[in-house]
Amino acid sequence: MTSTTETKQHLFDVLKGFDTAMLVTHSGNGLHVRPMAIAELRPDADMYFSTSLQSPKIAEIDANPAVSVTFQSRAQFASVHGNAYIVRDRALIEKLWSEAWRIWFPGGKDDPSLCLIRVEAREGEYWDNAGTQGVKYVLEAVKAYAKGETPNVDAKQNAKVGL
Repeated sequence: MTSTTETKQHLFDVLKGFDTAMLVTHSGNGLHVRPMAIAELRPDADMYFSTSLQSPKIAEIDANPAVSVTFQSRAQFASVHGNAYIVRDRALIEKLWSEAWRIWFPGGKDDPSLCLIRVEAREGEYWDNAGTQGVKYVLEAVKAYAKGETPNVDAKQNAKVGL
């Protein structure tokens, strides 16, 4: 696992291009995956989501705080693994409040059921084939195909990152 400043920054650069992610929790029936709007992403890859205290994911996190968060676009992919915590800090909720949340929280930022999920990132991984990285990958793939090998990738394209 790589933990250089450069790969950590690259992971953050990939993540900050997303406004939604798939949050994976553990339920009594296995894994439970659902899309979540990202309320805040921090440079250390810690992130916040809004939810209701009555949501099943609250009980799932209480029972097992280990979560994964996945991100996918046409050319960039990432995953972050860590522990989730329920946050009831009203000042932070007010700071992160988005009017789009009013659909689920008619009482606004003061809605008593509104809370945050903080994912404290432990490790992440990215696959970046956007822009010049995508061109580089295609060239490597063609060369590897011609030789009957697998393509070489570097840390700008793929890295596991300790956080």
